[in-house]
Amino acid sequence: MDTTVFSRPSAYETSEDHPYLSVVAPIHNEVDSIPHLIESIAHILSENQISYEIICIDDGSTDGSTELLKEEAAKRNDLQAVILRRNYGQTPAMAAGFKCARGQIFITLDGDLQNDPADIPEMLAKLNEGYDLVSGWRKNRQDAALTRLLPSKIANWIIGKVTGVSLHDYGCSLKAYRAEIVADMNLYGELHRFLPALAYIEGAKIVEMPVRHHPRRYGSSKYGLGRTFRVLMDLLTVFFMKKFLTRPMHVFGSFGLLSMAVGFLLGLYLTIIKLGFGQNIGDRPLLILSVVLLLGGVQLFSFGLLAELLMRTYHESQQRPIYRIREVVGIHPNR
Repeated sequence: MDTTVFSRPSAYETSEDHPYLSVVAPIHNEVDSIPHLIESIAHILSENQISYEIICIDDGSTDGSTELLKEEAAKRNDLQAVILRRNYGQTPAMAAGFKCARGQIFITLDGDLQNDPADIPEMLAKLNEGYDLVSGWRKNRQDAALTRLLPSKIANWIIGKVTGVSLHDYGCSLKAYRAEIVADMNLYGELHRFLPALAYIEGAKIVEMPVRHHPRRYGSSKYGLGRTFRVLMDLLTVFFMKKFLTRPMHVFGSFGLLSMAVGFLLGLYLTIIKLGFGQNIGDRPLLILSVVLLLGGVQLFSFGLLAELLMRTYHESQQRPIYRIREVVGIHPNR
């Protein structure tokens, strides 16, 4: 294993109350992995003289992980154990970890020891090149080919096409984020796998980096093919957020106007053949279709108006601007 020690830039120097790096690790039934995970993170970061904290989020474990995390947190000064009331899932667990983190940089990784903390210093060096998010790429992934690798490759390709952010490995939990990027993202559902796409929506500069990946040493995987449907639903959510978050009327209103226009033309056609040619239109399917299209168009247009109001409430209630400023150079009075 390559454990090259990176020289510490001055940016790694922070106060004791605000460490430079926050390592966020969701935990669910990983009691055998926890001691090795904590020690390996602490060893690598201490060796590289990086100010850090470790935040382990217990996501409703039932195998003794909760008690072990509490014991470790009580005797260590670099570990915070966040115990959730029940199993909420990886996205809420990450959100809880981000909420508790105090660092300038956040690192996320799984608690099953398949991600290697030895990659963290290199990811930090990559961030210092001017990126906002460094996403890990498990180039030599140690998982089953049929049930894990093949579905993952297909999913990564689809996600890249839909979101416009082409990555080899969306599912790799080992990622590095600047804290201000995470602060701009609200996580719901199971959106953790789409964090690069959400960051891209916020204007982040993203780069992918090959990282190590080890076979699972303890326990069994919590993932399976049954998550595919949920991934697709979340993908549609991210696509809508990317395209129409600040202009929902553009999608609802467009379909609504199209539906009303087609319904109106069909109604006009039926009116002409009724009044001009005296034909009976009461039993024609086109009459039902015309009415449905007109009503559907009105409803879609109304949804668009409601979505616009919700969007404005969303941004204004949180004082969230619809733009993101990367930096301001120089002094600009009265701005």
